[in-house]
Order: sequence, then structure tokens, then C-alpha cells
Amino acid sequence: MTTKILHGKRAIVTGSNSGIGLGIAEELAAAGAEVVLNSFTDRDEDHALAAELAERHGVQVRYIKADMSKGDECRALIEQAGGCDILVNNAGIQHVAKLEEFPAEKWDAIIAINMSSAFHCTAAALPAMYQAGWGRVINVASAHGLTASPFKSAYVAAKHGVVGLTKVTGLEAAGTGVTCNAICPGYVLTPIVEKQIPDQMKTHNMDRETVIKEVMLSRQPSGEFATTGQVGGIAVFLCSGAADQITGTTISVDGGWTAL
Repeated sequence: MTTKILHGKRAIVTGSNSGIGLGIAEELAAAGAEVVLNSFTDRDEDHALAAELAERHGVQVRYIKADMSKGDECRALIEQAGGCDILVNNAGIQHVAKLEEFPAEKWDAIIAINMSSAFHCTAAALPAMYQAGWGRVINVASAHGLTASPFKSAYVAAKHGVVGLTKVTGLEAAGTGVTCNAICPGYVLTPIVEKQIPDQMKTHNMDRETVIKEVMLSRQPSGEFATTGQVGGIAVFLCSGAADQITGTTISVDGGWTAL
């Protein structure tokens, strides 16, 4: 989408200095939105990334540090950014372990970052959206917000919670010009996933293509990764006029995973 349909809109994307968050930020900037990038670090490269994005798309891009595991910092992010027209709750982490062996501190961190941050950021952003009569809240959930896998108890619980929060937000905001929806990606080829491939090749004694097809994408019927740009494109669509009556629901970008 090459037209600047989001010119004059400010978007905050949490957890956006890499991966899906950065892909969404890229597409929103390409559509003309002013973008606020975020993560828990405050490095020169974080601010350089914002400058690169700004130069590439001719829009204002800032980087603001905020730790999404802390509710007060989530709310402060919205305030420091000066509010937003578009909020993308994307920040997330993962840990894999059997339920009885799952570290309590990992559970708490995943619930805080993957789910509670969406609550805090949304609660802080909604009043100004209501006042403006327009707003978009986009929650990045997961295929695991709609189905489950073993050994991912905290992640699956958090993402199901995000889907529930999406429904409630959509209902409360109905008729105000503000919508809330969740994007539910399956496997997306991010730098983190890319780094996992060589390890999986060694573990399973398989070549790259076999690992991707038979191990990583075994539950994704298309047999292909989604891209960060495709997820970002859905975010732009949800901000368009065509999506004015889409709210409180989910859009899967999972190659058919949740159709099984």
C-alpha cells in the first residue's frame, strides 16, 4: 500500500526494535504515520533505527524506552509520546517448559509483558482516542491465542488473554470511532526464528529446507512462513476506512494453522 492513508496519525508500536513489531512499524510509516518505536533498551542503535525509518519514509519516527513488564512504564510511554491515534500492543517474550517445571518468574514475566502491558497501554491511550472520535488498537496475539501447544503454558495463557481483552475493548469502544482487533500470526520469519534454524538442523540432523518444512512449519498447512511485512500490511488495513466496522475480532495470518 503506497498511498499515505495514515498521514497525520501517530502510531505507537511496543516491542518494535526488531521482528514483527519493526515490520508493523515499517508498514505504518510507509503509509504515512508518525511512528514511536519502543523496547526496554536505550542504545544508540535503537535511536539510529528510528532515524533510518524516518529517512526512508519521510515521516517522524522516535524511539522511547519503556519496560513493558512494568505497568507504570507502559502508561508513561503513552504520555511521553503525547498520546496516539494507533496503538499496536506487540511486545512479547517466550519460554518453553513443562507445566510442573515452568519457572514462576518466567510465568510472571510472560503474563506481564505479553498480556498486562496491552491492558496498561490501552487504558492509557483510550481517553484521547475517545475524545478525538477515532482510534485503532491493534493487539498482536498469536495462533496460540486461538489454539494451544504443549510446554507453552504462559505464552498460550497470555495470548488467549489478549484475545479476550481485544473482545472487551472492541465492545466498550463500539460506536465511538475507536476499534480494537487482534492479529494472530503463526510462524513468522523474524531474526529470532532465523537464528533457530541452524540449531534445529543440528538437533534433527536435517538440512535447512527439511527442518523448516517438517519441524518448524509442521502445523502451518501452507508450508511457508508469514512475513513481518504481511503482518504489517494487515495492521495498515485495520487502520483504513475499509475496516471501520471490524472490531472485537481476530485476523489469522497463519497459513491455515487454526483451520485444522
